Amino acid sequence: MKTALSAALAVVVCAGIASQAPAPGPAPSRAERHLRNIRQLTFGGENAEAYFSPDGTRLIFQSTRDGYPCDQIYTMTVDGGDVHRVSTGTGRTTCGYFYPGGKEILFASTHRAGDACPPKPTYERGYVWPIYEGYDIYRADSDGSHLRPLTTTGGYDAEATIAPDGLIAFTSVRDGDMEIYTMKADGSGVRRLTNSPGPDGGPFFSWDGRRIAYRGRPLSSGRELDDYRALLKEHLWRPTQLELYVMDRDGRNARQLTTLGAASFAPSWHPDGRRLVFASNTNDPRQRNFDIYLIQVDGSGLEQVTFNETFDGFPMFSPDGRRLVFASNRNAKTEGETNVFIADWVE
Repeated sequence: MKTALSAALAVVVCAGIASQAPAPGPAPSRAERHLRNIRQLTFGGENAEAYFSPDGTRLIFQSTRDGYPCDQIYTMTVDGGDVHRVSTGTGRTTCGYFYPGGKEILFASTHRAGDACPPKPTYERGYVWPIYEGYDIYRADSDGSHLRPLTTTGGYDAEATIAPDGLIAFTSVRDGDMEIYTMKADGSGVRRLTNSPGPDGGPFFSWDGRRIAYRGRPLSSGRELDDYRALLKEHLWRPTQLELYVMDRDGRNARQLTTLGAASFAPSWHPDGRRLVFASNTNDPRQRNFDIYLIQVDGSGLEQVTFNETFDGFPMFSPDGRRLVFASNRNAKTEGETNVFIADWVE
């Protein structure tokens, strides 16, 4: 939830960008020196946005499988076993995440607006990303039972992650722009954190819960801002250049982390609090191929982590920092296949 991007890419909502293989690519380069013992956890379909439970033993992810026409939320063990659907099986879902303690989960779903998958955009206005107005954020037990809504506002509420104390950060268009908000674990106490015109979103808490990394791009008055606002009224967004930002959990001390002039998104934190991993197409002149990058929280030390010739994105470190989980088109058997991979992290 979530984005410049090619029309060959299929959208994954949570970070706002996404993944589809133009064709199966070659084997990963030996230059992937930070990754060892890469294991593929899912096989076939579209699987993405896998995030660790607080104890590092399970993953929650979104997947199109089992005959469901659009994404549902699943959990599995970190070896790819014990897969369970935890969403309703209706509507479209995105952005699963575990609550502190691992006994509850949250995710965004359109099922309250209808059982069917919401329609995809026609692309008559070019490559656009749907901001489905039926998305609300839900809380449930880890097996999907006792489901209840945390948001019920009109429009788009999604892209939620949780701090160790239960504070939730999420993206919403409730005030007419794509902005980042926080709310308490029960959905109360909603507070807006960002206030610049443009697509702020994809918030991700640091492991100590004190800071939030996110993607965005402030838009100045002019043609691009007018186009952005016109599309947003139609519940659409045209992904363009995105940079990474970091702010305190109350929205203060926001600062830009990257100046890559590319589509950079899905930042998440190393447990040491000094580094971030994220996805970007900065090194592809055609802007079609995304790889994973590592950067210091002060913006220095940019380093490319993956060198696969297809999409790599949505990275997250395990709580102990010893593993990295990510989504990739590598090893795709058919066009559009995206799978979840896990690797040992090598410093």
